[in-house]
Amino acid sequence: MATYFDPKSWSPSRAVDLGKRLFDQSWLEQWVTVTTSWVDPVADLGMGTVTALMPDVLMTVLSEGILSRFGGQELTATLLGHDVHATLQVLKVRRRGAHFQTKTVLSRVHWDAHPVEAVTVIAHGVRMIPGVPTKVRASHIDVEGTLTVEALVGWLNEQPLDWSLRVEQNGLIRASHRTRRLTALIDAAITDDLLTIEVHRANWLGFRVPRTLVRAPGVRLTELPHRARVAFAARDDDLIRFRVELPEMTGSFDLTQMRSAIVAGTTLIIF
Repeated sequence: MATYFDPKSWSPSRAVDLGKRLFDQSWLEQWVTVTTSWVDPVADLGMGTVTALMPDVLMTVLSEGILSRFGGQELTATLLGHDVHATLQVLKVRRRGAHFQTKTVLSRVHWDAHPVEAVTVIAHGVRMIPGVPTKVRASHIDVEGTLTVEALVGWLNEQPLDWSLRVEQNGLIRASHRTRRLTALIDAAITDDLLTIEVHRANWLGFRVPRTLVRAPGVRLTELPHRARVAFAARDDDLIRFRVELPEMTGSFDLTQMRSAIVAGTTLIIF
């Protein structure tokens, strides 16, 4: 079975010479000066002279550049319209036939200001199409991660729900209806897009309600953003572990902006 490899340890035959020039200890400084090595392949694309190995060159340079510049440090990016702040722990690439597979591990993530403890993203069937802008396509994406129950409840309380939520010391969630004076102590989990809620205790106007009267039916999660599918999500003490699957996705980026962002350590933009 194929295993992941670090981009530092790999480059295809067409990328060897470029790698030797760019990937030594001072490659970032060299990158600033060797402008034609970066711009000419993009210009060649418009003239129809790019070979099939051009995506290998771009993937090598980009993955190596991002890892060398941001590895172990905070990374700021705009990803499909969302602001992302995280610490980049791992960025690995492997070729799978005609396409690539990438693995990215992030910690201390803030997605549009919502905190996530850690995220592992594996993109399958990745294709990079040089051009202006350069396009990136993935056949499907697997996302696994953890976040705190507090963080999830904080995000849910910002939504237009009929319930106000609070985390108890035992990790369960106390839900209070905003108008019906009904409160319940609950736990929840998701399996294959089906949300199930377990009611541990319920009260109405201070009186205990028999659990048989407050059964919560399963809720099918539909029309999630980007046609996402929640494979599972479950509480583990004060953490929630989850796995989300995304179908084919396409993004694009400006090659010049990406190079400048890597050299200067500023925001990466994929839209």
